[in-house]
Amino acid sequence: MKIRNQWPILPLVVGLASGLLTGCGTEGGGSGGSGSDVVLGMSDDILATDPASGYDPGSWLLFNNVFQSLLSFPNGGTEPQPEAAKECHFTGTQTKVYRCTLKDGLKFSNGEPLTSKDVKFSFDRMLGINDDAGPAIMFPMLDKVETPDEKTVVFRLNTPDATFPSKIASGAGSIVNHQQYDGKELRGDGLAVGSGPYKLDTINDNQAVFSSNDHYKGTAEIHNGGVTLKFFHGDQAALKKAVKDGTVDIAYRGLTADDVADIEEDGTASGIDVVEGSSAEVQHLVFNMNDPVAGKLGVRRAVAHLIDREALIRDVHQGTAIPLYSLIPAGIAGHNTAFFDTYGPRPSTAKARAALRDEGITGKVKLTLWSTPSRYGPATDDELQAIAGQLNASGLFDARMKSVPFEQYEKDIAAGKYGVYVKGWVPDYPDADNFTAPFFGKGNVLDNNYANRTITGTLIASTAAESNRSATDKDYDRLQDIVAEDVPLLPVWQGKQYAVVRDGVYGLEYCLDASTVFRFWELSKN
Repeated sequence: MKIRNQWPILPLVVGLASGLLTGCGTEGGGSGGSGSDVVLGMSDDILATDPASGYDPGSWLLFNNVFQSLLSFPNGGTEPQPEAAKECHFTGTQTKVYRCTLKDGLKFSNGEPLTSKDVKFSFDRMLGINDDAGPAIMFPMLDKVETPDEKTVVFRLNTPDATFPSKIASGAGSIVNHQQYDGKELRGDGLAVGSGPYKLDTINDNQAVFSSNDHYKGTAEIHNGGVTLKFFHGDQAALKKAVKDGTVDIAYRGLTADDVADIEEDGTASGIDVVEGSSAEVQHLVFNMNDPVAGKLGVRRAVAHLIDREALIRDVHQGTAIPLYSLIPAGIAGHNTAFFDTYGPRPSTAKARAALRDEGITGKVKLTLWSTPSRYGPATDDELQAIAGQLNASGLFDARMKSVPFEQYEKDIAAGKYGVYVKGWVPDYPDADNFTAPFFGKGNVLDNNYANRTITGTLIASTAAESNRSATDKDYDRLQDIVAEDVPLLPVWQGKQYAVVRDGVYGLEYCLDASTVFRFWELSKN
């Protein structure tokens, strides 16, 4: 997501103990925004305006600004704080019952009251619709939602989950108006009615227009008159031109490393700057365990011995990422360097050859690396082409890259047609659980047919149940070490967020952190 000078990545610690989430923070009080409108450009599209469906960066950008959740992540923070809730806490000795009390006077943007009935409706609806492209996959632990009165919500979980507060603080916890949404079907008109700091005025294929919500009551203080979000549909050249000529004030998501370097070089003269923030966005090569070639452990380990992450960062990404050596990225509690420890700091043709020989393979291995051109970053095709080149340079592989549009790409992965493919991951919430649990077990997001009983039967459950998140480090170490041994995926890089901004626009530094929440309300413009 953004620019990248080599700033240190600071440790992120998440504390989710019972009773921790109390207090309200600063309330915006529905005063509305002031100042000039800000125009934001990005290459992503908004794939959904209904929170029961969207599970992509563009849609969550809308959700985080138009809808409220019971909790939210503060600027630069990883511990949820109350938002629509006045306070929330676990009850009892286990993390299985979570109770929230709503603030007084909450309203949706159309003036209708927000009560506990809307909260229950939102979660019941999301789970009931269970859309393939939606966030219901995040809540297998949610048994039922109860509403003892109009201001109290009780979540009863079927298994302990100390990360539940972080999950409902994400876009997946968006509260919708039960009078404006069908309980069994997705909304089809493209509109959105929430209680967040902004309301969606219009949306079409080219842009979405947001204005401040006068009925909002929460922690956000709005510093602009509104936001217009322009879509560039993967056209990086057009996005670069737009920020340079002033058509947009900010370019967010989608500029290539070359574009960023070019803008940095002449930024002073053209009145634009590059702003960097921390990020936990990651990218992996994924191996289909049922594939006749990629399904062989020796092949996967050989690829792990040959990939040169440093060269990819230098030559393809131009320093706009850092090498990633495990599932959990640097800066997230529980991170280790399992792949570095197992496969060494530098590529080794000799070790790769030995891994293939142990598999009984003596000839060149034919391998196709499948890519999609823009979904996981503008340099994805170039990166996969470079990895193919690294494999071929060893003399052990006959590898090539193929790229297909994202819609076809996802269908083919689900059908098991690819042996090796790329997957990016932007976290829903900044906890190690979100970099592990979604990747394993039934219905996982990788679709790679990997099964490990220790991971799915023991480690995922034990880490989720532990309210002292620092006490999970040993189990997360074990999980990451298992993945490095089995190689169902190969971590490649961890991104660093960046955005390009024109002079006179402020607040962007509060929008780029590991929570991945882009806060419209922090932006201001002279």
